[in-house]
Amino acid sequence: MSAKQKPFVPYRDSALTWLLKDSLGGNSKTIMVAAISPADCNYAESLSTLRYADRAKNIVNKPTVNEDPNVKLIRELRAEIVRLKALIASGLVNVSSSPGVAEKLQENE
Repeated sequence: MSAKQKPFVPYRDSALTWLLKDSLGGNSKTIMVAAISPADCNYAESLSTLRYADRAKNIVNKPTVNEDPNVKLIRELRAEIVRLKALIASGLVNVSSSPGVAEKLQENE
C-alpha cells in the first residue's frame, strides 16, 4: 500500500452504519454490543450481526481533542509563566541583574 492511499475501512452500506457513522468513524471512542439469539429461526440474523460486529471491530480511529487554537496557546503560555516563576523562585535565574525586569514583574503581579 503506498503512502498516498488511505487504508480500507470496513464499512458497509446499511442503515445501522449510516446512523453510527459519527461514532464509528468520527472523533470518538465507541463501544458496540452485538446481541445474538440462540434460536434456530434467528440463525441468519445472528450470523449477520456477528459479521457486522467483526467488521466494526476492525475500524481504527485516532481521536484528537477538539481544541480552539487560541485556548491551546493561552494554556501553553500560562504553563510557561508558571515554569518561569518557579525558575525565578528557585534562584537559578538572577532577576536583579537584568535592569528593569524586577520592576516589570512587580507591575504585572
